[in-house]
Amino acid sequence: MLGGSACGKSGWAEDLACRLGGPLIYLATMEPWGQEGAERIARHRRARAGKGFTTLEQPRNLESCSIPPHATVLLEDLGNLAANEVFAGEAIDKAAALSALDRGLRVLEEKAEHLVVVGNDLFRDGEDYPPETMAYLDVLAQVQADLSKRYDLVAELVCGIPVFWKGEPI
Repeated sequence: MLGGSACGKSGWAEDLACRLGGPLIYLATMEPWGQEGAERIARHRRARAGKGFTTLEQPRNLESCSIPPHATVLLEDLGNLAANEVFAGEAIDKAAALSALDRGLRVLEEKAEHLVVVGNDLFRDGEDYPPETMAYLDVLAQVQADLSKRYDLVAELVCGIPVFWKGEPI
């Protein structure tokens, strides 16, 4: 599921995960930097309360996640995860970040019965950014393109309306 900020993609992805069934794992990737981050995390927790999710906080190193058999995993979100990997070290190493993301996502795909990934549409503003930000955007774009090739369903939420780019609506 792709979409811009505050378009409803998280809620749509949560509903999709619930329809897929099985043990529901909410794989949270955001590192709570500051008050705004803490408020965003609290808002997401309230939104999914009562839906049956077990929350697993995992800002990087996805391959170390403990996932129960037949689980539906909702990864929220790929943009945070990519940023965590890109900016993890002293210097930015795009190849290392891509490798870590690919490894972790493939392990999740093997462990989970279903994997729902919330991605980001950060590519339409036409702005020029510093090299570090461009490196992050390059990594995120590559990972999202790779997942789009592998996954059965690719959708974008536009003004709360799902647009299916690949696969049939569920």
